[in-house]
Amino acid sequence: MSATSSVHHLENLLFFTLLQLIIIIVAARLANILARRLGQPGAVGEMVAGLILGPSLLGALFPGTFAWLFKSVSSEPITIISQIGLILLMFQIGMDFEFKHLKKPANRSALIGVSVGSIVLPFAAGYLMGELSHAALAPTLPKLPYCLFSAVALTITAVPILGRILREFDLNRHRVGVLAISAAAVNDVVGWFLLAVVSSLALAKFSMAASAIQFALIIAFLVLMWLVVRPLLKRFLVAHAESELTPTAMTGLLAAIMLAGIATYKLGIFAIFGGFILGTLIHDMPRVVNAWQKQVGQFVLVFFLPVFFTYTGLRTNIAGLDSVTLWLWAFAYFGVAVAAKIIGAYLGARAGKLPHYEALTIASLMNTRALMELIVLNIGLDLGFISAPLFTMLVMMAIGSTAMTGPLLRVLLPKIGHVVPKGVEA
Repeated sequence: MSATSSVHHLENLLFFTLLQLIIIIVAARLANILARRLGQPGAVGEMVAGLILGPSLLGALFPGTFAWLFKSVSSEPITIISQIGLILLMFQIGMDFEFKHLKKPANRSALIGVSVGSIVLPFAAGYLMGELSHAALAPTLPKLPYCLFSAVALTITAVPILGRILREFDLNRHRVGVLAISAAAVNDVVGWFLLAVVSSLALAKFSMAASAIQFALIIAFLVLMWLVVRPLLKRFLVAHAESELTPTAMTGLLAAIMLAGIATYKLGIFAIFGGFILGTLIHDMPRVVNAWQKQVGQFVLVFFLPVFFTYTGLRTNIAGLDSVTLWLWAFAYFGVAVAAKIIGAYLGARAGKLPHYEALTIASLMNTRALMELIVLNIGLDLGFISAPLFTMLVMMAIGSTAMTGPLLRVLLPKIGHVVPKGVEA
């Protein structure tokens, strides 16, 4: 009897998971197409689709249908699928890196300026917002973790979505694009480290010595990956990947991506960065990169990524902002987040001797938060660092700031002599 019950439970879980996946990927594809027709990156449409499928719209208009579809079984299958997809997407973003621009001293100086400017000013602004909003938005939560998390949330830039936007605008090998995504990578690694420090502070487990050891281990891991793993991986791919990835090459790459994800998870900077780091190791193998994009890339973008956006949408309830005060705080967070990121990145780029319009373009790109912001917000909500209203406000900020990027680029790119491509999807 128990065996029969177990099989029935599994079949029921599979039924709802498949049904959810069908709805998610179809809704995301339709929203992606509509967003690109409106001049927005497709990822913005996919994020909005996630909100539409959540309690903000579907749950509000058809609560019975929403509960049956998304609450009948555990959300764990969808969560795991989304995390695997993020790791694979980060691997693809890493492969798109072009490091030759960073060999020039002037560009390295600009990278340092943008990285520092886009971290320091948003972090300070976010902490101040936390101080000002704590009594109104989260009076029952501990103040210091709340303020620190608010600071980290405003610091994040979305490497995966930024990578997709760079590809859509043909900037992934342009100096501006390389500097932006390099600074975003630095930005997010620092952000994850700060998040680990905030977590340990909140849980009363912070130790300066432990944090120093963690940082040293991260550096050692990066050195090991570059000096040892990179030559071994490239030798393996040369032997097993020519015009396309053979089953052996695909198996080796997938295993390496997962092992890298496990390693970075154990180091405290989350599994998705393992995929990104591994991708950068083979960025200079164009045949392998093209073969991966051809054989795997589109599947990752169409199937895996929308699942994460929907997962976040299911936890976001815009109707929860049910007072003028809450909406004023939402607009305040949006305005401060955008201003701090753009001004900080712009000043850093100018300090690095970049021309005015290139600095503005990079600053606009650094304002792209989207995916990484949503990941951080989900962690903060799970750990009890932020309240549900602030979670909703920052999700809206993440989507709004990302939606600004496309229109800003269409204005700025012609001023730096870059033709805006049409019809490119990434």
